[in-house]
Amino acid sequence: MSVREPIHRFLAAARRAGVRISTAEAIDAFAALDLVGFADRTTVRDTLGIVLAKTDDDRRRFERAFDAYFAADGSAFAPSEDSAVESDAIAEATRRSELARMLIDEDLAGIVLALHRASEAVDLQHVRIFTQINPYARRILEAMGIAELDDAIGYLRGSQATGAAAAARFLEQRRRALAERARDMVERRLGAYAEAERDRLHDAFLRDVRLTNVDRRDVDRMRTLVRAMARRLATRYGRRRRRARRGQLDARHTIRRNVGHDGIPFTIVWKRRKIEKPRVIALCDVSGSVAPIAHFLLLFLYTLNEAVSGLRSFAFSSDLIEVSTILERETIDDATAQIMRTLGFRSSDYGRSLATFADGWMDVVDRKTTVVILGDGRSNYGNPRADVIKAMYERAHRVVWLNPEYPSSWGTADSEMWRYAAHCHVATVCNRLSDLERAISGLLR
Repeated sequence: MSVREPIHRFLAAARRAGVRISTAEAIDAFAALDLVGFADRTTVRDTLGIVLAKTDDDRRRFERAFDAYFAADGSAFAPSEDSAVESDAIAEATRRSELARMLIDEDLAGIVLALHRASEAVDLQHVRIFTQINPYARRILEAMGIAELDDAIGYLRGSQATGAAAAARFLEQRRRALAERARDMVERRLGAYAEAERDRLHDAFLRDVRLTNVDRRDVDRMRTLVRAMARRLATRYGRRRRRARRGQLDARHTIRRNVGHDGIPFTIVWKRRKIEKPRVIALCDVSGSVAPIAHFLLLFLYTLNEAVSGLRSFAFSSDLIEVSTILERETIDDATAQIMRTLGFRSSDYGRSLATFADGWMDVVDRKTTVVILGDGRSNYGNPRADVIKAMYERAHRVVWLNPEYPSSWGTADSEMWRYAAHCHVATVCNRLSDLERAISGLLR
């Protein structure tokens, strides 16, 4: 096995631990290691971390996976009270067992490499439950040649040669240390899998939990999930656009283009049509009950900048302002804080806010525009100005309303949602990340 093979195996383990590693990034990692070398563990760790970890969350997962996979604790092979003195008996023992030779020579690098080879031979990545630790540790030892080592120890015990008894005690101590190392390796792999599985289940929970119920400690992870979802959708949409841009085969022009080749279609001509990015206008209610969801929608849309064009965002509660410049100039966290200081957590006035939009920006809405409105539709018993939504409906390509409340609450108390929904192409519940991903995915079709 070459020195590159353990890195290949580690990259697969890191992916299972949740580190996002593309094929191109794996190639870059090996190119960097070819420059710095494979000999020093710390150098390899730092180099791979620089190339592969793109976010703080990726770095945390990478470091945990690397430490679990390439643990290099030499304390298990501390100096023994006995030492192996060269003799004919020891020479015979090392001839019987390559593992005995490495232990007697204190070849730590060789032992660690043999451990990793054995772990791959027994498919250690399939460890899933605690009761598998001892059986897999035993399999690792067997793959390393523990039977031959036991045979060499038995030979030394029965030998009358000088130093044979001390060598047998030395190997017995190192055998116990080796068994501990094998068990530690299985435990670390199980721990890395268990943590990755917990992260996977927790991420699945966060995608389907109501955004208003998200624990403050999970906000950073939610932001990571939003960015990942947005990148995934942008990539998927980009592929669809490239396929659609190629168009269908233009048989007539293909035949004409290949007249010089006796009609053999060496040159293919496609019917092409211009595929335009969707133009999106987002109106986000940032009053108290909707503010957490508005934050994630703004983050989601701005991560999709590559997939949408002419994106303009507005925030409102008691009044409405355009926040596109703020979101472009500031980081998403600073921009959100500034928007909330200006408008957030006030009582919503839909009528006033919609009238402000109609007076200042209705002319930017046309047949190529999708208007996305995020809000609960509660007007605090003011004039709802549903006529503005009707005007948007008549001018826009689509009007999409994302409401954090369930339809059973629409039309109750001060909710004017049914009036608004009558003039929307889509009016749906959106109070989870999965709802948000589904809604935005629909915008990109």
